[in-house]
Amino acid sequence: MPWLVRSRGALLGALLVGAAPLAPAALLAQGGTGTVTGVVSQEGGGRALSGVSVRVAGGGASAVTGTNGRYTLYRVPAGEQTIVFRWVGYQPVERPVTVAAGESVTLDAALTSAPVVLSEVTVQSATRRAERIVEAPAAVSDVSPQVLDNTSITAQAPIALQSVPGVDVVQSGVNDFNVNSRGFNSTLNRRMLVLQDGRDLAIAFLGSQEWNGLAVPLEDVSRIEVVRGPGSALYGANAFSGVVSITTPAARDIVGTKLTLGGGELSTLRGDLRHAGVLGSGRLGYRVNAGYARSESWTRSRTQPTSLAQEYAEASEEAVAPQRPEALPLRGQTLDPVTRAPVGEADDLQSMYGSARLDLYGGRGVGTLEGGLSQVENEVFVTGIGRVQVGKARKPYVRAAYGQERFNLMGYWSGRLTTEPQRSLAAGIDLLEDSDIFHLEGQVNQDFGERFRVVVGSSARQTRVNTSGTLIAPANDDRSDELFSGYAQLEVRPSSWLRLVGAARVDDGTLFEPQFSPKAAVVVSPNEDHSFRVTVNRAFQTPNYSEFFLRVPAGAPANFTALETGLRASPLGPALAGVPVGQLFTQSNAVPILALGNANLEVETVVGWEAGYKASLTPRLFFTADVYLSNIDNFVTDLLPAVNPAYAPWTAPEQVPAGARPQLEGAVRQQLTAAGQGLAAAGLSRVDGNTAVVLSYTNAGKVEERGFEVGLGYQFTDELRADVSFSGFDFEIKEQATGDQLVPNTPSKKGSIALSYASARGLDLGASVRLVDGYPWAAGVFQGYVPSSELVNVTAGFRLNNNFRIHAAATNVLDQRRYQMFGGSVIGRRVLGGITATF
Repeated sequence: MPWLVRSRGALLGALLVGAAPLAPAALLAQGGTGTVTGVVSQEGGGRALSGVSVRVAGGGASAVTGTNGRYTLYRVPAGEQTIVFRWVGYQPVERPVTVAAGESVTLDAALTSAPVVLSEVTVQSATRRAERIVEAPAAVSDVSPQVLDNTSITAQAPIALQSVPGVDVVQSGVNDFNVNSRGFNSTLNRRMLVLQDGRDLAIAFLGSQEWNGLAVPLEDVSRIEVVRGPGSALYGANAFSGVVSITTPAARDIVGTKLTLGGGELSTLRGDLRHAGVLGSGRLGYRVNAGYARSESWTRSRTQPTSLAQEYAEASEEAVAPQRPEALPLRGQTLDPVTRAPVGEADDLQSMYGSARLDLYGGRGVGTLEGGLSQVENEVFVTGIGRVQVGKARKPYVRAAYGQERFNLMGYWSGRLTTEPQRSLAAGIDLLEDSDIFHLEGQVNQDFGERFRVVVGSSARQTRVNTSGTLIAPANDDRSDELFSGYAQLEVRPSSWLRLVGAARVDDGTLFEPQFSPKAAVVVSPNEDHSFRVTVNRAFQTPNYSEFFLRVPAGAPANFTALETGLRASPLGPALAGVPVGQLFTQSNAVPILALGNANLEVETVVGWEAGYKASLTPRLFFTADVYLSNIDNFVTDLLPAVNPAYAPWTAPEQVPAGARPQLEGAVRQQLTAAGQGLAAAGLSRVDGNTAVVLSYTNAGKVEERGFEVGLGYQFTDELRADVSFSGFDFEIKEQATGDQLVPNTPSKKGSIALSYASARGLDLGASVRLVDGYPWAAGVFQGYVPSSELVNVTAGFRLNNNFRIHAAATNVLDQRRYQMFGGSVIGRRVLGGITATF
């Protein structure tokens, strides 16, 4: 029997058994309840405050104050209770109250203005435990709740990351995003590990994210933390450039019903419904979510040689050469049989989701059982072999977790099911993928006095992938692979101002050799508002299933009939007398162009040195600065010809006399090159004895990268705040493969300026400018230049009363037409608005 389970049904059963303590039988009987009501105002001025969170300490009833500052808490358990009042920019207040069953009691509160300072912010992702951000031994940023709230109408989590220092957010479609940090991006980036409540959101086959496949809306995300730099010591494979940690709230923190309806440009319509409550005197919390979204797309069909040039004409001054046309139009369209122009309207993008969560609050810990399903349709992704359109894919998951102060255990299953085939637009073929990820993980931590702390953890994962022979050859398809990991971290505090952190992790799996990932950090804190740090980390990234085992057409077959005819008419003609006409290249009128994996690939590695400074310079001003130097080795190249030694250069058929073969083979490569088919000339090979143009992968390349990231935030008043970030990046290539364009696919300079205003009367406004320098792009079949951009986003919201809020967001409000990766769609303006009702 394997280390885990052999099917999703078995894992589901295991998770349900493990979550038995969460069963309703554990609930306590509901006691008598009463009502608490009152008004929240600003200390001194007496001005009513809207939007203040009011809740019963320890869970249970919660509410939000309306425009008049009034709130009502229903179903508050009778007896002595503590009511907690919280709002961003004000000191939290706790007030005792005695509640009598069946009666109402009045409790007013006044909040004192206290602008958020860096030293008060806590994060968990840097060391996998809660700590003040100024002491964190990593470059870590916390996305403010106001940013999440203001951008929630877009339903796009990456939009909320655009102002984080050092983070690249590349949009290639309405819902297709690429999130990376510190250079060396790609069309399907997976150097940033993305977690939701500890669950890896990556697709098993490609290792990248489908951002429109989340099973909760953005407004139900309580926080997002971003750790920049190598993170394998704690997180393992693919935490190569950092970690994005998304956390959703416990059920008892969002009791009530919320409905959001919205829409706007691109014929966008969306709706999200959430209901959460508590049972058993607050011992059990539950939450259910459901949502649907539909919109048109910026994506265009490219079935003519000039399609890409025409699409990019308004977006760049750089000329785009004619490209090999795609074989298929977008779903919903047909082709004109003469011009090959797309006819009709493309099908809309659609996504829907549903999820449910149970939380059991015990005396020592909290247990969670949740599951959900999301479905995505018609989005187009840019890949190394060209664009791929998802027909319909479903992503189910189940997660169970139990945590105490010094112990936590988690297990999950994530699947991806192709219910309608994906289509390679370039090659014109259907692609299938059914995959599962089974994961178990546990962690314990222990304090030894005030000076020592130890964290120890381990995990085990099984991944199953089946492409039904459409992406992987049958010999390697329908496979199951395993990964085991163990890690430990030691923190030592020799004094109140000095903190030493050391960590190490070992990963071993069926697809790669054992990897050792150490980390060391020194944090010096002269006082509670300032800290300096120096860290060194090693991380690694495993090749994905595509890079290991891919076998798929990279385009329509090439026709070499004219080439063969010319050779037969040349002085080489007599040497071809024994070769049947039309078979010089096996089947000369249809030579396959294949993208093939390399099962001998090794992991990519990075060793990064960093230095950082964090400070609350005044109660209203905070500042962060980080510099880094990293050495990356063993790059997995893009799909290239003649790099994989398993596919040698093409040889003439055996009917050609031995003495004429070298001359014929040279003539073939020379004429293909002269005809502008250099890729075919370099990649012409044999696969299973038959002629084919082969693109594949290899490990090649060493790069030194260096850069800096600066962030500055200033609270002008209690209501107005500004945030500025600027990042610089540079690199030096030490080694690279012949024919490989090893470019970082990231700008050398980028920055952002953001202003946010939140009044006590329920009005909030936001505006940001994102400045990105132009840069070259080379990834797979797409190679070109990405122009500079200056994108302006604007948000606004107003709370009408205790139950209703209207809000709007405009991304790229000036409608600056740009593509953000070469091969991606041209992104325009999108204005969305909506209303949220809470009860």
